[in-house]
Amino acid sequence: MYRSSGFIAFLLRRVTGVALVLYLLLHMWVIGGINSGAETFNSRMDFLGKPIFRLLEIGLLAAVVYHGVDGIRLLIVHYFDVTEYRRSLFYATLVVSAILVIAGGLPILLFALE
Repeated sequence: MYRSSGFIAFLLRRVTGVALVLYLLLHMWVIGGINSGAETFNSRMDFLGKPIFRLLEIGLLAAVVYHGVDGIRLLIVHYFDVTEYRRSLFYATLVVSAILVIAGGLPILLFALE
């Protein structure tokens, strides 16, 4: 049961959703530094400019892309009533997401290595 494509899609959707909420909280923390002054904001931006955060940006890209593409998959399954193709659509979602993350992640990675 826990190895089915439906459960894996459910789990990935929840994990990426939580990751996006955590990013939103981090983003609000950084932007909140503007009200505390330029020095606070700049120190927070310097903290987030470390190389590890550049790699985490690729993870953020992966979460956004998968979450979005999986949402489109869910709309297709629901509105076009193609439940017999759920497994194929899940694997197509993974492939499309991987291609988009590689295409978007390479420039981020190359910029981080400069």
